[in-house]
Amino acid sequence: MNATRLDLDGRRSLVTGAGSGIGRALSLELASRRGELFLVGRREGPLAETAALVAERGGTAHVITADIAAEGEPERVVAEAAARLGGLDILINNAGNVRAGALEEIAPSDILAMIRLNLTAPILATRAALPHLREAGAQHGNAAILAIASGSALVGMPFYSVYGATKAGIAKFDEALRRELIGSGVHVATSYPGATDTPMMTSQQAGADLGFGRRPVEEVAAEIMAALENRQSDINTQLPERRGLQELNERDPLAVDAALTPKLEELRAAVSGHRSI
Repeated sequence: MNATRLDLDGRRSLVTGAGSGIGRALSLELASRRGELFLVGRREGPLAETAALVAERGGTAHVITADIAAEGEPERVVAEAAARLGGLDILINNAGNVRAGALEEIAPSDILAMIRLNLTAPILATRAALPHLREAGAQHGNAAILAIASGSALVGMPFYSVYGATKAGIAKFDEALRRELIGSGVHVATSYPGATDTPMMTSQQAGADLGFGRRPVEEVAAEIMAALENRQSDINTQLPERRGLQELNERDPLAVDAALTPKLEELRAAVSGHRSI
């Protein structure tokens, strides 16, 4: 592996889910590095706000409204981004959604919506972007693919079964793809945020006592970007208590079951309204 830092200055980047949350915060990190960004989201207003903030930070932004989960949209968005930017150096697969609750209470439509946006869409966007990223990697060796997974990909949490499955799926996709792309100049990284203070979390009522202490989104984005520049492949931004749960799960998963059981009904009540679809 190339031990030198990943040079993100002035790069051409496509960011999905850029209208708010981690997507917006990562866009601003790239803007501070004089990046030229292609911002994707479903709502024009929030995208325009992100674009204005990008300009304030010293970057350049182009926006496109699209439902990246719709058929044909990942390919169309990537094609438009590459045409507008004159190529592509960085792809950030950030767009995601969630519906928490007991499995039998989650509608099939919500299950499919999570699979399409959290797993299928980033796979198809990556497939479409690869020719452009390979070209950039061959030119300067600083191309990158970054997926925003979740701490739920590392520890299966009750009432997040489908969400966790989609995030674990994209993490394993990244891992396999990273090995396909060795020597191509395209770095592949996956980030694992814990609960982060974003609009996606407004309908979730679990706090630190239930293992969902939240970190400021700007802090998380800065940590992700610094790790990406250091060519880290697995970027874990969870709070120490959730990392402790992850370590326990690796050693003794049944101990995690036992630790969660006393607060199971309290957790269910706190997260069952968590929906961003």
